[in-house]
Amino acid sequence: MLLKTMVYKKRDLTTVKETATLEEALAILEESGYRCVPILDESGKIFRGNIYKMHIYRHKANGGDMTLPVTYLLKNATKFIYVNSSFFNVFFTIKELPYIAVLDENNQFYGILTHSSLLNMLAQSWSVEQGSYVLTIASTGQQGDLAVISKIIAKYSSIASCITLDVGKDEFIRRTLITLPARTSKELCDKIVHQLEIKNFKVVEIEDLNAE
Repeated sequence: MLLKTMVYKKRDLTTVKETATLEEALAILEESGYRCVPILDESGKIFRGNIYKMHIYRHKANGGDMTLPVTYLLKNATKFIYVNSSFFNVFFTIKELPYIAVLDENNQFYGILTHSSLLNMLAQSWSVEQGSYVLTIASTGQQGDLAVISKIIAKYSSIASCITLDVGKDEFIRRTLITLPARTSKELCDKIVHQLEIKNFKVVEIEDLNAE
């Protein structure tokens, strides 16, 4: 996965050095407006973890010492990926984090990948801008189902994108989301749906991407 085009590079980021105090880190967070920022070592090359504004405020509200080093409230020290990490590694590592730290081939801090960047990439893979209708097709998940679905659709149209959901969640049901290309007519969409259901593939939802 080519992450470099999606990553916010170190030079464009607000960061905190590990030698900063909690008071200094809070001032940086307040000035930047971010709820958390990366903590780097003194050289600016090594990722130590993240510091969250809410954790500093909680510490301060409880009468905590604000002259302690920022590393006292360090979080997510092991939450990072590499510039050459696979999509699945990225997707399951970032989870509920606002961003994930990205390291280069030398284990040095390269930048961050934000949740919004990942969602934008997923939206592009869904072909929302280049699609017309999204068919949600239910199948049993048996070997060859996807090939049969693709073959049926290919008789009438190309496929703009294909995403399979529910893998591993339900042994008997798979949902395949097929996006038909732009300018596909409603009549052609209906014909494809009819042919799929003749072959016992239930189209459980049809989403019109052009609908307001």
